[in-house]
Amino acid sequence: MVALYNLITNPVLKYRTRSDIRPLVSVLIPARNEEKILERMLYTVAQQTYRNIEIIVLDDQSEDRTRKIAESVAHIEPRLRVLTGKKLPDGWTGKNWACHQLSQEARGELLLFVDADVKLAPEAISCAVAAMNEKQASMLSIFPTQIMQSFGERLVVPLMNWLLLSFLPLRMVAGSSHPKFVAANGQFILIKRVSYKTIGGHKAVRDNVVEDMEIARSLKRAGDRIMTLLGGELISCRMYTGLENAVNGFTKNFYAGFNTSKTLFTPMLLLLLIVFLGPFVAVIENGLFVYPIILILLNRTFISIVSKQSLFYNTLLHPVQMLLMTIIGFRSIEAYSKGQIVWKGRRL
Repeated sequence: MVALYNLITNPVLKYRTRSDIRPLVSVLIPARNEEKILERMLYTVAQQTYRNIEIIVLDDQSEDRTRKIAESVAHIEPRLRVLTGKKLPDGWTGKNWACHQLSQEARGELLLFVDADVKLAPEAISCAVAAMNEKQASMLSIFPTQIMQSFGERLVVPLMNWLLLSFLPLRMVAGSSHPKFVAANGQFILIKRVSYKTIGGHKAVRDNVVEDMEIARSLKRAGDRIMTLLGGELISCRMYTGLENAVNGFTKNFYAGFNTSKTLFTPMLLLLLIVFLGPFVAVIENGLFVYPIILILLNRTFISIVSKQSLFYNTLLHPVQMLLMTIIGFRSIEAYSKGQIVWKGRRL
């Protein structure tokens, strides 16, 4: 029913008429070892139809050509500044420290934290600002349309939207003040500067791996309205490249993202496995299990449509995805328990 609700309400960032309210937007891009993708991303920002922007890239102790690439674009794009990231202090995660430094340099009324692997259509920022103004929201977060090019990515990446859209009515994030209706994605967060400062910004979540969710929760607790949408045709991303990269990425975020204890997370994982994989095994002995299988396939159909993902792969690979989800979940618990979470060469 939740998946059907999300299909009907279609929580997607849409093309909108240009808003008359056009505050300065600071586009803030933390970049660590992004030489393969940064140049393309910067050009998509420079080509935005929303012209009242400043662009700030922070080179976060990169070991490749990230800074040189950013500086080469800055020579032809006067709105772009390149910062040198300071050494990571104790008690901070790398991305939070980078975002904090960026926020200190930003001049905009609106702050747009966006990852280097995100691709923006020319109207993306304009439509995002208009959507925020329309709902009088303090923050808008986007789950980009995921680009998957390898078989390994198709096994893992769809799990993010499946978990999101199976269990959370996304329109209710903005429609309800209840703190349980919260979702955010650090790949794209547009937030009012005054609200960001009120909750303490990234400094308040300095050691949190899922800082996006904590920022969203803090805003809700403060009584601010937040919005969460899918990227549709305006915002896309190739989140991970290959199976190993995808598994490591989900291991980093999966357990932490649920903000619960191992005691509750473990039975939840097992329940999901039983409910969403069990019928495919049990139908061999009892044909009545074809009915829950139909419901599961309908669930995958609804979510694939609204997420702009392949219905063929998501239904065909569903049993394998459920197994992988369970394995990644337990792997995530173990990695956090042993302090073994590593991302971009840093231990978290």
